[in-house]
Amino acid sequence: MAIEGRNDIAGRPIRLGMVGGGRDAFIGAVHRIASRIDGHYQLVAGAFSSTAEKSKASGRDLGLPDDRIYGDFTEMAKREARLKTGIDAVAIVTPNHMHYPVAREFLKRGIHVICDKPLTSTLPDAKRLVKLAESSDALFILTHNYTGYPMIRQAREMIANGEIGRIRLVQAEYPQDWLTEPLEAAGMKQAAWRTDPARSGAGGSTGDIGTHALNLAQFVTGLQVEALAADLDTFVEGRRVDDNAHVLLRFAGGAKGMLWSSQVAPGNENALKLRVYGDKGGLEWRQEDPNYLWFTPLGEPKRLITRNGAGAGEAGGRMSRVPPGHPEGYLEGFANIYTEAAAAIRAVSAGEPVPDDVVYPTAHDGLIGVAFVDACVRSSQRNTAWVKLAI
Repeated sequence: MAIEGRNDIAGRPIRLGMVGGGRDAFIGAVHRIASRIDGHYQLVAGAFSSTAEKSKASGRDLGLPDDRIYGDFTEMAKREARLKTGIDAVAIVTPNHMHYPVAREFLKRGIHVICDKPLTSTLPDAKRLVKLAESSDALFILTHNYTGYPMIRQAREMIANGEIGRIRLVQAEYPQDWLTEPLEAAGMKQAAWRTDPARSGAGGSTGDIGTHALNLAQFVTGLQVEALAADLDTFVEGRRVDDNAHVLLRFAGGAKGMLWSSQVAPGNENALKLRVYGDKGGLEWRQEDPNYLWFTPLGEPKRLITRNGAGAGEAGGRMSRVPPGHPEGYLEGFANIYTEAAAAIRAVSAGEPVPDDVVYPTAHDGLIGVAFVDACVRSSQRNTAWVKLAI
């Protein structure tokens, strides 16, 4: 049931709260910028840290009044649900192990949730969160931000229209180099929690970036992974999670794929790449050059499709803000997810269905990601045996 006083969203910004994302937190700042780009949200409250003192300092940095800065996310959920001008939605930008308990407190009070990926740190929590999201009147949006890139929507539309024919091969990779050395041992905050299985979950590179590659492959192709065989490695001595993964994929319908995720590949920054090949042609997209999509019809020269340029379709155009030749990228892709979320929130608040063209990752998409990590760990422990995703 919708919260009283929350059905007046039309004509005003969506009141947004945030859990996590305090001082020195990279992803929290990204979410705040993304939420502001199209003017749909106003940050009005938050519990920004695990300690009340740090949360208060972070909230004051952002110009929030003390009575809307909380030392505890449960206190925040309870009070904001009672306020007539309380938050309509909350952004969860904590380490992975806190996603489920935080989302639970807001969903059960009818407050929409926009959560960073992966969905949770464990598969049981992911399954519980999916059930909770399905039973709640509030929406749950997962910020797999790369699904918001215009040329990713272009590729998805082209595949759905049959332009590359029946898909045979899917190649996804996401290499980085920032964890080539043991930064967690040097006290780097971002490295410390991402390499701590109690906070990140059982997967290292598989959970942090491999889930992005898998999500993108499934989002663009419309295919679902049925089974995989994974070879996980931990190259940095003393590290407790994988920092490199090679994964073979079997998709429903017969397509085959490979996925590589690595955080110990020098020379790679955020080199997310997707290639899809059908019996009539192929597509290739690189995140570090996101405004271009290469399309090769079988037996013809390669064609370059540019964002908002000649040959671009409606799906990519919906996600674009500026004319061709003016680059859009990471922040704008994130903002597109927030804008899709805003359209959905406004629709359900008005008692209307979410428009068909509004697309965003859901809790179920997040469950697939967590199940992917679980399957990778199980497969690698069994000497790269083929295993099914436990969904």
